[in-house]
Amino acid sequence: MAGFLRRLMPKRFRKKGVTIPVVRLHGAIMTGGGQFRPVLNLATAAPALEKAFARKDAPVVAISINSPGGSPVQSRLIFQRIRSLAEEKDKKVLVFVEDVAASGGYMIALAGDEIFADPTSIVGSIGVVSGGFGFPELLRKIGVERRVYTAGENKVILDPFQPEKEGDIEYLKTLQLEIHTVFIDMVKARRGRRLADDPTIFSGLFWTGTRGLELGLVDNLGEMRDTLKRRYGADTKLELIGSARTLFGRKVPGVVFGEGHAGEIAAGATAGLAASLEEKALWSRYGL
Repeated sequence: MAGFLRRLMPKRFRKKGVTIPVVRLHGAIMTGGGQFRPVLNLATAAPALEKAFARKDAPVVAISINSPGGSPVQSRLIFQRIRSLAEEKDKKVLVFVEDVAASGGYMIALAGDEIFADPTSIVGSIGVVSGGFGFPELLRKIGVERRVYTAGENKVILDPFQPEKEGDIEYLKTLQLEIHTVFIDMVKARRGRRLADDPTIFSGLFWTGTRGLELGLVDNLGEMRDTLKRRYGADTKLELIGSARTLFGRKVPGVVFGEGHAGEIAAGATAGLAASLEEKALWSRYGL
C-alpha cells in the first residue's frame, strides 16, 4: 500500500534510492546476559532480525557480524532464524564481517547468500573447543573436602573439583566430533563449490579475509556502505535496526537488557565475572 501511494505522489516528493535494513550481531555467543553482560544469542538477536526482514520495500537485508564464537547451539539457532526469515520474506541476505567471524560467528555468517570481509578480518575456525579449570589440588591445600552424592554413575562427569578421568575426556571428544560434523556439513551445504580443495579448512585454523577469499570462505572483500551503494545506487540509505539501550543510554543492536532491582544487579555483576573472563578469552584467541 505504501509503495502504491508513493507512486501517486509527484516525483519531486518521492523518496530517492532504496533503504536497506542493517542488523548488527556483535559479541560472544552465549545464553543469559543482563545489564552488565550483553551477549549474543537467539533471544537477543531475534527482535532486530524480525524487524529487518519485515521491511517490504527493502531488496536485501544486510547483517554485520563481529563475533569470536561461543555456544554452537545459539549460533545454529541464529543461523536458522536468518535463513527461515529470508525464505519466508523472499529476501537476499548479505553478511559483512568486521573484526572477526570465527567459530560460531562464522556459523552465523553462513546464513548470508554472500559474505563480505575486510582484508584484515579474521574468518574460519571451523572446529569445536571446550575448556575449563580443575581445582582438586587447591581444595586439598586449603583443607576443603568435596562431597557429592549422585544417583547415576556419570552425574559428576568432568567435575572440576575432582581429578580428570580418561573416560570423561574421551566422552567429551565424541560430543565435540559430532558437533564438528554438523558444522562441517553446514559449511559444505552453504558454500558448496565455492570452497577450495584445502584440507585445512575444517581443521580449526582461522585466516585473514584475504586468505578466506582464496579458500572460498567469503565471496568478496569490501565494506558495507560502499558495497551497498555500488550495488543499489548512490542514493541507497542504510537503516540500523536497533533494540534496547544500556544503563548509559547507548543502543546495543541485537542485545536485550532485562530490568532488575539493586540486589539483582549486584548478583548479576558478580555472577557475570567468570563469564566475562570467558568472553575475553574468546576474543583474545584471535588477537583482539
